[in-house]
Amino acid sequence: MSPDRNEARRWAEEELSKPKYPDAQPSWLEQVWQDFLDWLASLGSDSGSPGNGIAVPVIIALAIALIVVAVIVVRPRLNARRRKPVPDVFGDEPVVDAAVYRQRAAAAADDGDWRAAVVEQFRAVVRSSEERDIIEARPGRTADEAAAQLGGVFPIARLRLTDAARSFDAVLYGGMPAHRADFEAVCAVDSELLGMAPEFGAPAATGFAVPR
Repeated sequence: MSPDRNEARRWAEEELSKPKYPDAQPSWLEQVWQDFLDWLASLGSDSGSPGNGIAVPVIIALAIALIVVAVIVVRPRLNARRRKPVPDVFGDEPVVDAAVYRQRAAAAADDGDWRAAVVEQFRAVVRSSEERDIIEARPGRTADEAAAQLGGVFPIARLRLTDAARSFDAVLYGGMPAHRADFEAVCAVDSELLGMAPEFGAPAATGFAVPR
């Protein structure tokens, strides 16, 4: 006598559980998928079943649920793989003093290249602060980190420093356009810091230099 469906499945599972079949074992995902397919097949096995009328809506709902789960689980991992670390605010360029960055920014502004003007002017802000021993010269510092550290000793200019760092990142890494107003805002921050004394007694962030 031939075994019924359940008994055949049990025999197969017992056979596959033997040590000689370790590599043939399905993954948990494959097993779940196979169980799902078996369940779908069982829905259509009896056309007179009261639940047969709701089979299609149930299948659609489950398919949508699987898609949502895949998006939630897989997409963050893909984004994490694509996400790249933000480079040093000065890039890979050899050390250049603040005066040179300001000259480059002015030349770019004269040419109407506001993206380059914003980038060079913000670099002048950071390099100038290093030259004044307000923050230590440290490789790998990002624009946001520099703004946060400078905002700790120039609290009055904290918001403008943050805005300048965002403009820097937007035009250099985000491919966003820049305008004269963006450049002038960074210039204003640069001039403002030059005329201010740092408040080293303010709540400190890491990376401050010891004033000489």
